[in-house]
Amino acid sequence: MGWVESIQKAINYMEEHLLDDLTIESISRQANASAFHFQRTFTILTDISVGEYVRRRRLTLAAQEISRTNCKIIDLAYKYGYDTPEAFSKAFRRQHGVSPSEARKYIGKLTFYERLVIQVILKGEIPMKYNIIERDSFQVIGIKREFSLVNGENLIGIPKLWDKVNSDGTDDQLGKLNNGQIKGLLGVCVDKRILEQNETMDYWIATEYDGQVPEGYSSLTIPASKWVIFEVHGPMPDAIQEVWKRIFSEWFPTSGYEHAGTFEMEVYTDDDASNPDYYSEIWIPVKYIEE
Repeated sequence: MGWVESIQKAINYMEEHLLDDLTIESISRQANASAFHFQRTFTILTDISVGEYVRRRRLTLAAQEISRTNCKIIDLAYKYGYDTPEAFSKAFRRQHGVSPSEARKYIGKLTFYERLVIQVILKGEIPMKYNIIERDSFQVIGIKREFSLVNGENLIGIPKLWDKVNSDGTDDQLGKLNNGQIKGLLGVCVDKRILEQNETMDYWIATEYDGQVPEGYSSLTIPASKWVIFEVHGPMPDAIQEVWKRIFSEWFPTSGYEHAGTFEMEVYTDDDASNPDYYSEIWIPVKYIEE
C-alpha cells in the first residue's frame, strides 16, 4: 500500500466509525504506522490533531441531524460521543456559535467541515534540498521531559520547554559541550508507546557528545539509521513548519522511502533564529518501501 493510500485508508476508517469509540491505536493501524507517527503526520498535513478532526466531523453531522430531524438533544449528545447534554451543547456552541436548540430554530449560521481527502501535490518551482547519509549509533546528552500525547498536550508543552531552556542558560551550556559531528542543539522526539505501550512521549533538548555524561544531564543513544537530512532556510518557527509539511505532502509520496519509525531530530544552529537567513535541519530516519 502506498503512502497516500495508507493515510487515506485511516481517514476513511475514521469516517466509517465516527459514531464508535475511536482510539488513535485503531486509527493508526489502518495506516500501518505507530500512533505517534500517524498523529504527527496528520497534524503536519492538516494543521489540526486527529482528535480535533473527529470532533469537528461529529459536530458537523450532529448539526445536520438537528436541522433535519426532531431527534432529542439528549439523544444526539450520547450518539455523538458526549457524556452529558451540557458537554455536547458547550462543544456545539464552540464550533457553530449557537446552541443546539438555536440551531433547530434556524438561528445563526452553522460551520460545516467536509471529510478530508489526501492528495499528492507535485511542485517544482521551489526545490527541496536534502541529502541522505548512514550513521552508526551515537550519543546525545541533554534534558528530557515526558509529555502526554492526549489532546495534543505535547504540542503545547514542547515550545514552553524551549522557552525555559533559552532563558535559563541551558542552551549555552549544551552548546559548549557539543563535540560531535552534528553542530548545534537538537530536538529529539521519542515515541514511548512503542517501548512502553502508554500515551506519552519523551522530548529531548540535547547535543551530540562523545564522552562521560556530565553531571546534571542525561544521555540518549540515537540508533544506527539511514537519515534523510532536509535543509531549512528562514526564521523559526514558520520556516521549519513549512518544510515539515512539504516533506509529508511532497517528498515522501514520491521518494520510494518510508519513515523508519525511530527518533526524529531537528537541528538548530547557534545563530539568531529570527534571522531571514537562519539555517536549521530536519533529520528523518528512513527505509525503502517494501514492495
